[in-house]
Amino acid sequence: MPFDHNDHYHRLLRHAPRGGGAALDVGCGTGRFARRLAGLGLDVDAVDPSAEVIAEARARSAVGRGPRFEQGDITEMELPRGHYDFISCLASLHHMPFATVAALRDALAPGGVLVVLGCYPERTPADRAWSLAAVPVNAVARLAVGVTDRCRAGKRGRCVTRPPVRQPDMALADIRREAAVLLPGAGVRRLLFWRYLLVFRNSH
Repeated sequence: MPFDHNDHYHRLLRHAPRGGGAALDVGCGTGRFARRLAGLGLDVDAVDPSAEVIAEARARSAVGRGPRFEQGDITEMELPRGHYDFISCLASLHHMPFATVAALRDALAPGGVLVVLGCYPERTPADRAWSLAAVPVNAVARLAVGVTDRCRAGKRGRCVTRPPVRQPDMALADIRREAAVLLPGAGVRRLLFWRYLLVFRNSH
């Protein structure tokens, strides 16, 4: 039975503004997090390179009230400078060059926040220790979820399309080093379920 590590960290919403503003969800998948952002009153653009998952996201969203879903490669898109109050990347940054965060940084409005829920490979003893600690917690969480592993029934009785998966290859130490250069003042901390959290606020 599945336990979705990305969904578990949807509490990242605490970094999002309430009651207005513009948001961008990068690598939105079938749109669950983007819809939650829209539920906060944000005007949401949601982008994913997979046509299949974008079609699923649109089918699951209310017409005229949900996010605007667009198929596209964020590394090739021209983002509006200084526009977004909140930008999220949930388990999607490792599908693209890390330097993509520079374009996301420039798309933030003054005071805007970039939140990355990222994945990293196990390279160091510390990585492996955190991985070992996560295993029993992960097992318990899986047992607590009452759905099947490969196909989750949606509200319309259909299976959720799974976005393409790629293994991360950038070590956590390298992520911290690159973030210090491209996102000065950003915080990067390790999370339990094979993830890290990067938070950057545009102070300009």
